[in-house]
Amino acid sequence: MRVVLQRVSEASVTIDQKIKGKIGLGILILLGIEEEDSNQDIDWLVQKITQLRIFSDENGKMNLSIQDLMGEFLVISQFTLHASTKKGNRPSYIRAARPETAIPLYERFIMELKTVSTLKVEEGIFGADMKVSLINDGPVTILIDSKNRE
Repeated sequence: MRVVLQRVSEASVTIDQKIKGKIGLGILILLGIEEEDSNQDIDWLVQKITQLRIFSDENGKMNLSIQDLMGEFLVISQFTLHASTKKGNRPSYIRAARPETAIPLYERFIMELKTVSTLKVEEGIFGADMKVSLINDGPVTILIDSKNRE
């Protein structure tokens, strides 16, 4: 499971010209799921994300977690995070999970994020054509892969 985290002052996702989810200060999570991912990947990532200290304290040092600030999450499914660009110019998505595998894991990730953090969690729609808008605060953008825990 691979995520791109963006610390935002605001973010939203629009589907069919209607805002589906909108947050203020928080983290935009782009979530890529591959066939080998499991509940253990979700548990590890949720713990890591909710405790990650990427928000500035009163001294301007990144020392606070999203929970310290009572921030918000926006979760967007993004299979392209597992693109392989090794051969040719057209990315291959062979490592990305098929919907029958990915959808239950995507839904469980959101449920676990809500349960562990108790913060507001907004979301897109799996597989939809989404327009994501954000103001990246910092900018702070972090890539985490649950297969690279060490």
